Amino acid sequence: MTALPVTRLTVLRAHRLTARRTMRLLDLHALTGIQMTLVCHRPHLPAALHQALRTADYSVTADFEAARRRYYGTPITESPPADELAGPASRWLTLPALERLVSYDSPRPCAAPCTPPLIAWRHRPPPVPLTAHTAQRVAHRLHAATAHPRLAAALATALFTGASLQQLATARPRDYDTAAATLALHDRARYTDGCAAHPVPPWASVFLRAAACFTRLVSGEDQELLAAPGDRAHLLRVAETARLRPPQPPAVRRKGMVGRVEWDWRERQEAERYEARPARRVSPSRR
Repeated sequence: MTALPVTRLTVLRAHRLTARRTMRLLDLHALTGIQMTLVCHRPHLPAALHQALRTADYSVTADFEAARRRYYGTPITESPPADELAGPASRWLTLPALERLVSYDSPRPCAAPCTPPLIAWRHRPPPVPLTAHTAQRVAHRLHAATAHPRLAAALATALFTGASLQQLATARPRDYDTAAATLALHDRARYTDGCAAHPVPPWASVFLRAAACFTRLVSGEDQELLAAPGDRAHLLRVAETARLRPPQPPAVRRKGMVGRVEWDWRERQEAERYEARPARRVSPSRR
């Protein structure tokens, strides 16, 4: 709500809320400053709701036109495409930037503060930027697939960095620079391109802002900003729910069941090429 930003929340059938749930909504209002409307389908406030509202600044109206006037002038936000409203579309989006998501590299976060320069892409090609249309579809699918800000931000970040889950897990809240619109990922051992800052495209910034707000709220500055290595199964499940996947192997080379996403095909290809290389013959030393 803070990141999008959402400024209004309407709760229908509020007469069914318990006092505890009403207090949680009031806490949400205090935390985000959101304008909240509770719609009770009863002539009078129930006792639990009345008790919870005793410490809140609120007003009550039973007139429909008066309620409409409270919303007068509300800006109309642009609706997502009709085929995305009901949830993730049935057709897969195949995105090459996800090929390294389950890579076996193992970079670690920097212990000391690290402000690396922009990435130079010396050791691997940069991921192809998403087109405006594809970025919009990805964003809508991520919003529909999960409400967890860190998982959504991790997938969004993988798409503009091409990074593995292990490298995504090196980011901390201090690594996201909202003013410069950059995100630093770390790799002191240089498994990939070392510690480097990545420009954050506008479509992904909302997911990074939400993850930063959430992480600072529940954990602090030393917690992972994005998904942790132990979140791998959850992250892949969200990606598959959103129907996002890396390029898949030809049917003749598939290892799993039909219809199952193979996330490590690229890694297996590289391992097979390495094993197929002829061993270099070593000449016996002369004495």
